[in-house]
Amino acid sequence: MNRFLMIFGCVTACLLGNSAMAVSAGTTANNIGGARKVGYANNNTTNTASTTGGVRGQQGAVNAYLQNQRNTYFLVTQPDVDTACRQKIYNCLADYCGDTTVVPGKTSGRCMYATETELYNYALLCLQKDYSILLPQYSTGVQNNAGGMNTAARLCPSYVQQEVMTYLSMANMADKLNKSHSDLCLRRRRELEAAMACHSVALTYGNETTSKLTSQLTEYCGSGVSGGSAEMVTRFVNAGNIGADIWGWADKIVGLELNSKGKNWEAAVDAVLASYTNRMNLACGDDLQLNTVSHTSSDTGYSNLQNAAAVVAGIAFPANTTANVSNPYANQSVFKEITSLSEIYTYADANQVVQAGLTSNALTPNSFLTSAQMDDMQTAYKLGTKVFVIRDSSRCYVIPVATLTQTETSLVAQTFANCISRFK
Repeated sequence: MNRFLMIFGCVTACLLGNSAMAVSAGTTANNIGGARKVGYANNNTTNTASTTGGVRGQQGAVNAYLQNQRNTYFLVTQPDVDTACRQKIYNCLADYCGDTTVVPGKTSGRCMYATETELYNYALLCLQKDYSILLPQYSTGVQNNAGGMNTAARLCPSYVQQEVMTYLSMANMADKLNKSHSDLCLRRRRELEAAMACHSVALTYGNETTSKLTSQLTEYCGSGVSGGSAEMVTRFVNAGNIGADIWGWADKIVGLELNSKGKNWEAAVDAVLASYTNRMNLACGDDLQLNTVSHTSSDTGYSNLQNAAAVVAGIAFPANTTANVSNPYANQSVFKEITSLSEIYTYADANQVVQAGLTSNALTPNSFLTSAQMDDMQTAYKLGTKVFVIRDSSRCYVIPVATLTQTETSLVAQTFANCISRFK
């Protein structure tokens, strides 16, 4: 019996020990499990904090970098509306006129003398039938049919006028470069240099004998000089020669002065040089203006022919009392040049601007002329100016405001041969 109780007690003790261990183990397990749960929650919190837009890690920064690269690519490689339209309009004008060139000796395009209106109308017609996609990067969902929003026909007409002006400016500059580098221009420049040398010689030796004047001119602008010729020498020798009319020859014969020059012969020498200046301007596309010294006009009194007639007839001619009277308007130029503040596109507009400058009060607001310019124009008109030459950035117009003599008309037409005028 005792042995049985001892065995039962041992078994009971073993069972109780296992229960205690089980309770202890369960408590430890719960604590460890709780710690693990807290740690797991902390791990989840950390991952959530490092997420951007639902993307793990640094993937958000990578996406932003890729988007920036995409935007930069389209900004650099894909044109905007302004650039794309200018290219379309330039292609239209180049197809119509031929591309501009600065190659010496090569003929310019067909639009050398085209008006702005002609080019404007053609560019509009060219764009109206252009239904191609203007901006490829915006083509998705924008162009639904052949006449959609994203086409040159819809977006580009507002750029036509500005691009036409740019094209005309480029064509004009290319034409000037082409002319200034041409062989003809170089020959005309050398010719003008020789003519300028002969001009000074002709004024210095104008009253000498014909043989001496010819020898001097031949040395400076004869056929052996660069740009010179025998024709040039002859023109300067004969400039201002009073033998140009029958009465001049009669005066020479009576006075036995076969080498004398006529009245205002210096102006005739200036006219010869002006002709060579105009030749160079036409060949080179330049606008060189000839400024000469003002020559005084003097009348020595009776001519030899008048003296001879007085001796034969016994009747004296009346004295020329007006020869030395000072004329305050003697040095007033026939023409005056004006620079406009704004572009002038037609001759009618230029004429209107000049008339407004002459008739309006100098303080009247004017988008083309300043108050000082209007005052100068009105003063010049009172002193005898008959022609006003008005210029803008690329054109010039000759506007006569009084009746011109044949000589004045020829002078203005030769001096401003490159300007738009109504001279026949």
